Amino acid sequence: MTTEQDPVKLMKQQVGFAAADRVQSGMIVGLGTGSTTAYTIQALGDRIKSGQLQDIKGVPTSFQSEVLAKQYGVPLTTLDEIDRIDVAIDGADEVDPQLNLIKGGGAAHTREKVVDCLAAQFIVVVDSSKMVDKLGSTFRVPIEVIPMAIAPVTRAIEKLGGKPELRMGIRKAGPVITDQGNMVIDVQFDNLDNPVELEKTLNNIPGVLENGLFVNCTDLVLVGEIKDGKPVVREIFKQS
Repeated sequence: MTTEQDPVKLMKQQVGFAAADRVQSGMIVGLGTGSTTAYTIQALGDRIKSGQLQDIKGVPTSFQSEVLAKQYGVPLTTLDEIDRIDVAIDGADEVDPQLNLIKGGGAAHTREKVVDCLAAQFIVVVDSSKMVDKLGSTFRVPIEVIPMAIAPVTRAIEKLGGKPELRMGIRKAGPVITDQGNMVIDVQFDNLDNPVELEKTLNNIPGVLENGLFVNCTDLVLVGEIKDGKPVVREIFKQS
């Protein structure tokens, strides 16, 4: 009953469920990572069990989303076995007015970018606190780096004006290790005016696998908000 009394949790549920409602039978769905998309995966499982959804397959973006899909009965597939993704549903750490994103708070941004950018439609599910006027306002840019290249990549980022910090584990000794076996550097950029160019520049540094800037790939953002003490979902579509 705690869930019913917690408006923030209810808001995340409403957003996650609203995204799941957009999935139709026969679709291949990219399954994002994080607390809000966990509710999407749960809702997809419920719709499958009730018979509302048939013949869907999910492509997980992380070990977490894979485990949740199996828990809720969402059939899984891989990129080797499919030639399309109809819709991907994922969260974000920041969303700017152009619907560009910073992702990677869960260190899953490499797989997320592969799946999300392949999808015919990419839906982002967030709460209102993730909406910002400018990327980098509240969240640093995560960069996945192969372990042998940590030192040279750090130096290259500093030359770009970034302030890098190796992400350390919580309740474990040592750095965070991604599902690919790599490390994550979180970078503060005081002047992130051109995310399109910065995404390319960072990915051209030898040793960088992928960064958390997602530009020009979002089609729809579902924003959870609390109004008059009740959760509501606002839709923001990409401007054509």
